[in-house]
Amino acid sequence: MELYSSDNSKAQAADIDEIRLAVKLAAQKREKDCEALLGILRQLEELHRDIRETLFQDSLPTNRQHLYHLLRDIELNGGWPYIQRIKLTQLLATLEDESTLEASED
Repeated sequence: MELYSSDNSKAQAADIDEIRLAVKLAAQKREKDCEALLGILRQLEELHRDIRETLFQDSLPTNRQHLYHLLRDIELNGGWPYIQRIKLTQLLATLEDESTLEASED
């Protein structure tokens, strides 16, 4: 078994599936509520940051060999986890598209 394998154990996969389902259900309940969905996204970002800055950083390798294996695993299995934010320009473009569509319907 590799030192840092991104292959989830069955227990970890079950935990992640349970979390994913709970978040998805919470979001679906608020499907048309932009502010509530934004709140969920903010909480997820905060959780991501908290895990990264505490538990993950505390678990980082302490020697070169372990660091190499971790970096290799990151390279082979999808890179660094990242929560992408919507850019204000994308949001404005969406609003412009909608207003153009509404104007053409009138």
